[in-house]
Amino acid sequence: MNEMNARYLPLDDEQRRQLHNEVHARPSARVRLPALIVYVAVLNEGVGREQEWQHLKDLPGHADLALDRLNGNFLRLRCDGFTVKWERHTEFTRYSIVQPLPAHAGWGSVSPELASQVVTGTAWLRAIPGKTVAAIHLGMLAAPVDAPDTVAQAQAWLGEGAVVGSRMGNTTEGLPHSCVLTHFRLGADGFERMLVLAPADTSEARAGRISQRLLELETYRLMALRGLPVAKALSPVLSDAEAQLAEITARLERKEDSDQALLDVLVSLAARIERATAEHGYRFSATRAYDTLVSQRIAELRERPIAGTQTVGEFMQRRLSPAMATVAATSQRLSALSERVSRTSALLRTRVDIATETQNQVLLEKLTRGQDLQLRLQSTVEGLSIAAISYYVVSLVLYGAKALDKLGMPVNPEMAAGLSIPLVLWGVWKTVQRIHARIHHSGT
Repeated sequence: MNEMNARYLPLDDEQRRQLHNEVHARPSARVRLPALIVYVAVLNEGVGREQEWQHLKDLPGHADLALDRLNGNFLRLRCDGFTVKWERHTEFTRYSIVQPLPAHAGWGSVSPELASQVVTGTAWLRAIPGKTVAAIHLGMLAAPVDAPDTVAQAQAWLGEGAVVGSRMGNTTEGLPHSCVLTHFRLGADGFERMLVLAPADTSEARAGRISQRLLELETYRLMALRGLPVAKALSPVLSDAEAQLAEITARLERKEDSDQALLDVLVSLAARIERATAEHGYRFSATRAYDTLVSQRIAELRERPIAGTQTVGEFMQRRLSPAMATVAATSQRLSALSERVSRTSALLRTRVDIATETQNQVLLEKLTRGQDLQLRLQSTVEGLSIAAISYYVVSLVLYGAKALDKLGMPVNPEMAAGLSIPLVLWGVWKTVQRIHARIHHSGT
């Protein structure tokens, strides 16, 4: 393809095709009414792509499935009378089995048994690698959207539990094109049930889009809620840390502990906070992302209320929003605590720096006094040195004069020595001054 583009364009970036085709990476299924979609989402932590590949090979007619077909994280396999859609995400993998609706589960049936009706077989479902996070039986029936007994018949089909539902979307005439009803409850078989009613002439593409939105909505809701237990477990830890930080701040203000003792306690607290941030930061970020996706999917439903029932959006607002608020508050609380620890650390460092500067000032003063004493001592020593050197020089003059006197020259040794004393003192002092001047000049 790059060779063809080279006739008109520069060479493609290595990721151009992959990024361009991302919008087509997970197409919705094509669903022909009436249909039953058996949906299972499992956490894939510790589950490799090879394990999922081996499981998909157990489907009828796909024993020769190539592993590289799973590289795109999306695969639709057509089997005899049904299709299986596999999607791998960062934290979970989804399996959607689209099959005809069993004859006994039509509109007007009462709590139809569905778990044993999976065309892949219950053994294949049980063997899916991973841990179940969502399991849904989604019935899509051709039935009137605005029938007066819709809620009552849906209640019979879904089973016990308050029905939540709404009319969805707009047709060209401005009317809703379908209706969704559910009770968001797990049945004895481990599945929750959803029911979609739509006209018999609903296109397969529209039915597929409806099913995808609803299944994603419920999956993202459950994934978003995974942050709630973490937030609840972290709450007492944060309370304890906040109390400890308040005590450290009070001790810092009262100056009743050494800086080293306070620093040890503060470092231990900071390590606990950073560990909690490292362990739970991703979960809180993922919860925010999943909650955003839930809101987007609800908006895409374009709901209209059904008399006597809550819409899906209202149900989520009242049940999901408090949990998301708890997670958001805990995340903000953790971040704020980390910032407070940093500020307290800065205060302690400031106190340590001030104490260090004071100690350095005292030490500098001591060094200055020592240097003054050393300078005075040096001046005294220099004076004594001038006197000593002058004494030895005068002695040499005396001995020289005595030698000349012995040779018969008219020289008085004592007189010569006495007269030389001022000259010798001046000469020695001048020599010392020159030495000081040279040292000072070489030092600068």
